[in-house]
Amino acid sequence: MPPIAPLHPTTAAELRALVGVELGPTDWHTVDQAAIDAFAALTGDHQWIHVDPGRAAASPFGSTIAHGLYSLSRTPRFMEELMAFDGFAHSLNYGYDRVRFVRPLPVDSRIRMRALVLSADEAAPGRVQLLTRLTVEAEGAEKPVCVAESIGRFTEYGV
Repeated sequence: MPPIAPLHPTTAAELRALVGVELGPTDWHTVDQAAIDAFAALTGDHQWIHVDPGRAAASPFGSTIAHGLYSLSRTPRFMEELMAFDGFAHSLNYGYDRVRFVRPLPVDSRIRMRALVLSADEAAPGRVQLLTRLTVEAEGAEKPVCVAESIGRFTEYGV
C-alpha cells in the first residue's frame, strides 16, 4: 500500500465537509520493549507488567504490555499521517472526551489508527471545534486497543 498523503484542510468549510468521513488507517507502528521502557521512564510508571519481561511472562498476558496511556499518546502522531493542520493560523488540542482502553497491548505488537470526524462546530466565523473518534487497533486483534474522542480547535488565517 502506498504511503497515505495527509489531508490539508485550510478553512472551516473544509473541516465541516469532513463530518462523517473516516480517515486512515495509518501505517503500522511496532511497539517494542524499548518504546514501553522509554514511556515508563517519561511517566514514572514502572509497574512490572510493563517493564519486567521475566515476571510478565508468567502473567496471564504472557509478556509485558504497553501502558494504556502509551496508545493514547501515539494518537497525535498518527493524526499527522492522516491530516495536516498547518493551513490554519492556530490549532489546539483541546482535550479528549470518553477514552477507553479496550484491550491490552502486548509488547512487539503493531498498531495503527483510524479517525472518524464526528462533528465540526463553528464557534465563531472562521473558528471550528472538531470532534474526532480515534481508534487504535493492533494487528490481528478483533477489538481495538484504545478508542477516544479528540477535541481540536482551529482558527483560519485572517480571523
